[in-house]
Amino acid sequence: MILRKQHSVLIQGITGRQGRFWSAKMQEYGTRIVGGVNPKQAGETCCDVPVFASAREAADELGGIDLSVMFIPPVSARDAAIDAIEAGVRQLVVLTEHIPAQDVMRIHAAARHHGTRIVGPNTAGIVTPGEAFAGIMPAFNRRVFMPGDIGVISRSGSLGTLICLNLVNAGFGQSAFLGIGGDPMLGTTTVEALRALQADERTRAIVIVGEIGGAMEEEAADALREVGKPVVSFIAGRASPPGKKMGHAGAIVMGDQGSYRSKRERLETGGAQVVDTPGQIADALRQALARA
Repeated sequence: MILRKQHSVLIQGITGRQGRFWSAKMQEYGTRIVGGVNPKQAGETCCDVPVFASAREAADELGGIDLSVMFIPPVSARDAAIDAIEAGVRQLVVLTEHIPAQDVMRIHAAARHHGTRIVGPNTAGIVTPGEAFAGIMPAFNRRVFMPGDIGVISRSGSLGTLICLNLVNAGFGQSAFLGIGGDPMLGTTTVEALRALQADERTRAIVIVGEIGGAMEEEAADALREVGKPVVSFIAGRASPPGKKMGHAGAIVMGDQGSYRSKRERLETGGAQVVDTPGQIADALRQALARA
């Protein structure tokens, strides 16, 4: 799940305004982009890489793809995702928001069948500071991302950026940033991201940036005992009223399930230190690392 500089990356929608802009940023940072997809411009080049009619054609020509990033509108997202999955892409970063629910279910079913890791939908992407990034996170901003040993998991790209900024200001760098996305049906859960960082030798401690809605933070709390690394968490939405959606489509609370109180209590019971504000994360990390 953690992106490395040697991984081959395909950009679906590379010739669009956003696809072209972010592809150039990824390349400048060190991401190994090997090709792009746009059926209408197949046979051309964009960002100095070949453009193919499909992900399947790209994989056949290039000999396999480690990761694909989707700059694809919601109406076309299902077909683009299944194209990449059936082409054997190992990991798919789905940036697209507002994909119809039935299409998301089709994507996840195809991914399970073919063994593809989905990150998203509605993710800002993943970053390995000093190596590579895939998506729309400002990895190139040294005030936000710096190589280090703190792994960060976030459902929110903007909130994750703030947390990473605070970490760098406090002298901490990141081993990896895993933006799992804000959709109600995510391909990668908090606990799966937690286990990826648990297995990562470069990660010394982990920050979980959660929010109200769903049960992913509670499920991750149950896995904390086996992690063996300090975990600090911030949960957004403490003051939100029950039953009201706040921001992400997945951030809706019904009764106590998915509530701030439930998430905080479960994480603390599991051994994580939960802070009240993002600005407290760095101090909490220092304390947790001192105890480790």
